[in-house]
Amino acid sequence: MTHGQAIGRREILALGAIAPFALRSSVLRAAEPDLSALQDITGDAQPIGAQERAGRIERAQALMRANGIGAVLIEAGSSLTYFTGIKWWRSERLTAAVLPVEGEAMVVTPFFEEPSVRESLGIPADVRVWQEDEDPLKLIAGFLKERRLADKPVGIEETVRYFAVDGLRHALPDVRIVSASPVVRAVRMRKTPAEIALMQVATDVTIAAYRWTYDRVETGMSASDVSALMSAATRKLGGDVEFSMVLLNEASAYPHGSKQPQKVAKSGVVLMDCGCAVHGYQSDVSRTWVHGPPSTAQRTVWDQVRRGQRVAFTAARLGVPAGSVDDAVRGYYEALGYGPRYKLPGLSHRTGHGIGMDGHEPVNLVHGEEEPLDVGMCFSDEPGIYLPGKFGVRLEDCFHMTESGPRYFSEPPRSIDAPMG
Repeated sequence: MTHGQAIGRREILALGAIAPFALRSSVLRAAEPDLSALQDITGDAQPIGAQERAGRIERAQALMRANGIGAVLIEAGSSLTYFTGIKWWRSERLTAAVLPVEGEAMVVTPFFEEPSVRESLGIPADVRVWQEDEDPLKLIAGFLKERRLADKPVGIEETVRYFAVDGLRHALPDVRIVSASPVVRAVRMRKTPAEIALMQVATDVTIAAYRWTYDRVETGMSASDVSALMSAATRKLGGDVEFSMVLLNEASAYPHGSKQPQKVAKSGVVLMDCGCAVHGYQSDVSRTWVHGPPSTAQRTVWDQVRRGQRVAFTAARLGVPAGSVDDAVRGYYEALGYGPRYKLPGLSHRTGHGIGMDGHEPVNLVHGEEEPLDVGMCFSDEPGIYLPGKFGVRLEDCFHMTESGPRYFSEPPRSIDAPMG
């Protein structure tokens, strides 16, 4: 899925103003479909365990030593869950973890939240609580002093909010603040077999839901009708719905759709971009087809996008800069007369993004990205083509890097006539 940094998927869903999404105004006939043919396929999926988390912390501590970092501060969010197992939300009350370069982590949380936080804590940790009239950053400063880390650089995970960083500076005036990306990014970008397995199950759920939904799309359905079918199937198959976007007809020419009402029409384009999570790990798959016989133009563009996917996949080789994958696709499209670069008609967004616990993670397959591709990195492959005022095509399948090169989580369809494979 493609989106700008200013607004995320969950925020888009919450707005309730963009027609392509599963809105509460969806007609009832699509709200409760017959799901009796489906069953949960996630029963054998293994959640991340204590040994896996211990390995993550060991790798992080090795990188901290290599980069001269004494400790890393991580707020509630996916990185906190990644390292500690704690599933928590962000508010004005700070819940965070400090990973020291040696020894056990420290977790800080409000006193009244401690029992709840401990329910998902998956590592040995020093849990310290603060009362409503106390400053949690002073607890963190005290921990750093006790561990003799106050004179060493403290790495800040890239999503930590300003008030926490500023509070740490006040509590520890001589602290040296640095980026924790050389630690957190480096560990999270390279998925282990356990993570890859969960992403595979999530993708299997999404593909199964697509195949079930495809057979039930009818002329006259709204985008939200189709989205509701997809979401219902995903839940029945065992996935936690992350997003379910449906773009119809001209709206498919705009990567995130239009506010204009849309209905499935004969010979109209149906573009779906959907994903789910299984034990916290995500899928992201897009499919485009025509509801009825495709026109010559629709068939041509679909075939060009399918070729664009293959170009990206072939270019994804171990050791090459991530941006070179985007360059390869853009070169192919420009040779066809699209663009140049990000101009329309053509490919107006990056070729792909990293994926894992978050739907979008570093690094991206985008021009200028120098990070070399490495074993365990996971990406979307989605070089769409968009013709404003007409239609668009996006095919998206995610892949992970192995010792022998890229490997898809889902096999791309080969023909517009068999869009689900």
